[in-house]
Amino acid sequence: MTRVALLASGRLSRLSPDLLASLLDRGGGESSELSDDVAALLADVASRGDVALREMAQRFDGVTLDVLEVPRAEWEAALVALDPAVRSALERADRNITSFHAAQRPQEVVFDVEPGVRVTRVSRPLDSVGVYAPGGRAAYPSSVLMGVAPAKALGVNTVIVCSPPSASGRPPTEVLAACAIAGADRLLSVGGAGAIAALTFGTESIPAVDAIVGPGNRWVTEAKRQVAGRVLIDSPAGPSEILVIADASADPTLVALELIAQAEHDPDAACVLVTTSPVVADGTLAALARLIDTAPRAEVVRAAFAKAGAVLTTDSLDEAFAFANRYAPEHLSLMTAGATADARRVTTAGTTFVGASASVAFGDYMTGANHVLPTGGRARSFSGLSAQHFLRSYTIQEITPDGARAMAEDVVRLAEAEGLPGHAAAAAARGNV
Repeated sequence: MTRVALLASGRLSRLSPDLLASLLDRGGGESSELSDDVAALLADVASRGDVALREMAQRFDGVTLDVLEVPRAEWEAALVALDPAVRSALERADRNITSFHAAQRPQEVVFDVEPGVRVTRVSRPLDSVGVYAPGGRAAYPSSVLMGVAPAKALGVNTVIVCSPPSASGRPPTEVLAACAIAGADRLLSVGGAGAIAALTFGTESIPAVDAIVGPGNRWVTEAKRQVAGRVLIDSPAGPSEILVIADASADPTLVALELIAQAEHDPDAACVLVTTSPVVADGTLAALARLIDTAPRAEVVRAAFAKAGAVLTTDSLDEAFAFANRYAPEHLSLMTAGATADARRVTTAGTTFVGASASVAFGDYMTGANHVLPTGGRARSFSGLSAQHFLRSYTIQEITPDGARAMAEDVVRLAEAEGLPGHAAAAAARGNV
């Protein structure tokens, strides 16, 4: 067995400040070179549209695209050709995602703040949404479902999927089939920062949308960061992350399997164990060495552990939870004897899995919760993809004549205090002040 190389190991309290900062700062600002490169790609698509997208497909994906859009007939053919067991699993996942996100639709709020003053808060679906489904090292039909199913459940009119082409010039068969299952409206063989640019600015083949959702690599994440404000984005959802907190009750093999499952996504994935038990720490290291030796994606897994992996011990769960709230992981797995109560002790995770039976893999595919989650510590500020990302909310304000008269004098005072005589006059006219 080959011992797995890690960024950090040993006691958490004894890590050097620089090493601790490296663990915490996974999303600490991309390089100026990446930022400049992405900005250039965005500007190129904004200027040259489909021509730029075709050149990027040749440059980054090694394919020549005569047309960017995948005809719906190909999705339907892919669905028919799909392994029936895989189709059944995708359809089950689609049902769960749809039902859970539909249940999140906010209720209309009608509130009388004082007599004669009624404020109503309403939510309406966005008209168009772009869903990015990653490609490259693997096919991600699950990401298609996670973006398209909620959008359709909440009434979005047009849902456009962009996903990188494979060698055939089309996204993988599973992605095409997932578009058919989830009810997407269009599918484009476009990936990377170019796809984000196209969905933001529009091209000859791709209309600009109201929001862009979905995970991606650091190029996609940086592109979304740069266009945020021009178009709504979900959250900075970059390479996968997991933090496992375990006590002496944990099974080291299950811990190792959870870490490997996220590490296999991407060499930039971050996978960390923090445990109160040195026995669990040593057992996990041994299990990692044993399991990675035979893992089909061993090269990717090893690269991820070397870049941002850690196995750390603490004196107490309190210390582990304090670290977790600073680390703000995309996925938090609690393998502790009191996992149900412990789930309330970390408030900065993108999503939390309670107990040894709750593998992150279930959430990645089947529980109905969304797997598009903030990474790089941004779960301190951002929330995972939810119903709210497909809706815009606004208020309706009703003021009766009596309500206007009751407020007018105070509004005049405030307007005059701010030096806005026009506001004062408008209020006074309604209140006969």
